[in-house]
Amino acid sequence: MPTLQQLRYLVAIAETLHFRRAAEFCNVTQPTLSGQIRELELKLGVQLIERSRAKVLLTPLGKEVVARARIVLRDVKDIVDITKHGQSILGGTIRMGILHSLGPYFLPHVLPDLHKAHPDLKLYVREGMPQALIEGVDDGHLDMLIFPLPVTGADLLSERLFREPLWVVARHDHALASCEAVERAHLKGETVLALEQGHRLHEQVRDLCDQFGAQMSLDYDGTSLDTLRQMVGMGMGISFFPWLYVRAQVLQDKQLAAREMIQPAPSRMIGMVWRRHSARKEEFQALATLFRRILKVRLPEVAIID
Repeated sequence: MPTLQQLRYLVAIAETLHFRRAAEFCNVTQPTLSGQIRELELKLGVQLIERSRAKVLLTPLGKEVVARARIVLRDVKDIVDITKHGQSILGGTIRMGILHSLGPYFLPHVLPDLHKAHPDLKLYVREGMPQALIEGVDDGHLDMLIFPLPVTGADLLSERLFREPLWVVARHDHALASCEAVERAHLKGETVLALEQGHRLHEQVRDLCDQFGAQMSLDYDGTSLDTLRQMVGMGMGISFFPWLYVRAQVLQDKQLAAREMIQPAPSRMIGMVWRRHSARKEEFQALATLFRRILKVRLPEVAIID
């Protein structure tokens, strides 16, 4: 039977596609790692890796074995977590994923109070794109996410934290800047900029354009909220921005005007996501309660979901 160490070595090769880097990642010598992979292939009676001087590739069967190895290693880690964290709440390290469009504008409001309440808790924070973060929590590289809801997946659980409004942002001399609040009819025919495909906000802005009769720009999109803000400032169109970003970056930008929409205003639901069978689900629920408590004090503008 394959050993856990052999499976770890195989997954490391799959992630690096390089024997030396995989060995460094696993903190072993390259001959040790290579020997264990050869032994694994002999045990299974199949070739898992194609080796050449130029590159390393997984065979089709090797890709299937790696996918199952990741699940095995994830479940073994959960077993270790049960014993390590079973007697303590909010201690040790939690590997948390969060979107680029949320992390820098959410975390500064909650991390100081969280550290004060639980000084032994260490948060490893990984920012990324939606699909990569979902895959990270699913395969065990991440423990939980702060993420827009809903999420799909039979092996994932979620808990709502707060509803964040989306504000309309336009150049300061745009007609919308004279409005105290924006009505849906005001957006008809407007050119709307959005983040590039792959972002949750891209999908949401596209849907809002369909609802309001606006035209989503197909020629220009932003790789980040900052890039999007700069394009709006140059008069290339208007856009929808999450309130936490508006609060942090837009309100002090004299080139821009940020306006609420008349109710019912668009918003995004932000929550926590973790694996259904995670050994730390009680900790994550406790963390969600603590986040809500902090947000009620620090960010009264967002609607907390109890």
